[in-house]
Amino acid sequence: MQRESSFRENKMGVMPIGKLLFTMSVPMMISMLVQALYNVVDSIFVSRISENALTALSMAFPIQNLMISVAVGVGTGINAILSRALGAKNEKQVNDSASNGFLLMAISGIVFMLLGLVLPNPFFHMQTDIVGIIEAGTTYTSIVLIGSFGIFMQVFFERLLQSTGKTLMTMISQATGAIVNIIMDPILIFGYFGFPAMGVAGAAYATILGQWTGALIGCMLHTHFNTEVQMRLRGFRPNLVIIQLILKIAVPSIVMMSIGSIMNFLMNQILISFTATAVAVFGIYFKLQSFVFMPVFGLNNGGVPIIAYNYGAKRADRMRQTVRYIMIAAVTVMSVGMLIFQIFPEQLLSLFEASPDMLLLGIPALRTISLNFPIAAVGIAMVSVFQALGYSIYSMIISLIRQLIVLIPSAYLLARLTGNLNMTWWAFVIAEGVSLLCCFYFYRRIRRNVIDIL
Repeated sequence: MQRESSFRENKMGVMPIGKLLFTMSVPMMISMLVQALYNVVDSIFVSRISENALTALSMAFPIQNLMISVAVGVGTGINAILSRALGAKNEKQVNDSASNGFLLMAISGIVFMLLGLVLPNPFFHMQTDIVGIIEAGTTYTSIVLIGSFGIFMQVFFERLLQSTGKTLMTMISQATGAIVNIIMDPILIFGYFGFPAMGVAGAAYATILGQWTGALIGCMLHTHFNTEVQMRLRGFRPNLVIIQLILKIAVPSIVMMSIGSIMNFLMNQILISFTATAVAVFGIYFKLQSFVFMPVFGLNNGGVPIIAYNYGAKRADRMRQTVRYIMIAAVTVMSVGMLIFQIFPEQLLSLFEASPDMLLLGIPALRTISLNFPIAAVGIAMVSVFQALGYSIYSMIISLIRQLIVLIPSAYLLARLTGNLNMTWWAFVIAEGVSLLCCFYFYRRIRRNVIDIL
């Protein structure tokens, strides 16, 4: 009886949407900002080692992003199915979603641990023959992959908390892991307080230490406070129906986010034809843009369970209102980010010990690419609907168009036809504009065929 009451009174079905989205998203936006701070601080410290070390981390990004994509993609599937079951008051499916989601996360973590033993060295030899970059990149990537089980467990427990609306606890888990990471970075990289100076390896160890800390905190918070979800592992048997439901959302989400790894790898090949410094500039941009995109992704993550819950509860009015609020907030945040990139590019690049050559290449890069921020904001708001309603295939198509079908050919042609690196950055604006048109088409289709007939 008590369990039924907790389902009936879940705030995602009764709280005013503006207040609900605020309470759900702000903690996640803060935690995402802390994550973004870690990403920037990590690279700032590594840039003190050498430009080769910074370039190595930029080249390592595709593999690291692939690992995170799998974790977050599976987490998105768990979140959407679990929140939908909560809205429909289906307690068994709620608990089965958690247990089978844990299995998928565990398998994924083991796969990446094994990849860490064999993949990094040949991956870097594919990209460059500069010995310093190969050595630093192989060391960093091997450690991060072998210790990767922590990130899968961290994302898993955070998604369980997020799916029931406990985003403040999600923030605590994410922020604690990121803060541990930030604190340990300089200690392990430069050898403070009696620790040996480990250089790039220290940055990798700080990363996995933060991930495992976040996982442990998330597990404790879920166990003690997340009473609406009971994960049962004793006597557990895989439920293929639940696994298929999770993967139906997870696989397109994984592909969608993994496309970024392919894009990054191919862009590095285009940019290194100009100079290795261009690769470092691109890596710095990705670190800096996370300060703008991460809060919006937090907003999106806060909105997905609200939309999914109210879809299960057949409340189309609350779904439409949620999308409207997400869009307004996302455009506001991204517009502010664009202005910062336009006004302060030199100051941003100087955080990374930028040489005169790096400033010459980096200032026009930041100003040009950031023009796509407000455009991307509208697309992210629409993608939250695709994910929440199980239409992640639309999100995957949008990402393919944005990051591969349009971006890479545009960048390649601009680089070859103009021979000017500064023109190459306009490919990002072109790709974002085309993808936004596709977002509008898919969103109108879902609204007409799904939301409006509830």
